Amino acid sequence: QVQVEESGGGLVQPGGSLTLVCEASGSIFNIVGMGWYRQAPGKERELVARITSGGSTDYGDSVKGRFTIDRGDAKNTVYLQMRNLKPEDTAVYYCNVMGYDLTRSIYDSWGQGTQVTVTV
Repeated sequence: QVQVEESGGGLVQPGGSLTLVCEASGSIFNIVGMGWYRQAPGKERELVARITSGGSTDYGDSVKGRFTIDRGDAKNTVYLQMRNLKPEDTAVYYCNVMGYDLTRSIYDSWGQGTQVTVTV
């Protein structure tokens, strides 16, 4: 079983910055990709950013140029640096981790989410 835990959410003013952290633990053989998704009230969950084990990245159109995803030195950890935050970035942010576990079975695990609120 693979566990995913997010941290770093909070309340910030427009134009401010936050960094979210996601850590995966448990029966991990490898991690193929890690990503951040968000869901605002009344809206569907959408891609924010994702990164593969090879370092390839993909961003949602609304965050390009403002958010940066990075794996860091600990390969089971992913960071989301968010700059120039806007009220429309307000949402619950979820971390997703995919790979193979110690039984060589595919896993696709989600965290519980962390709230980001951008308001004056």
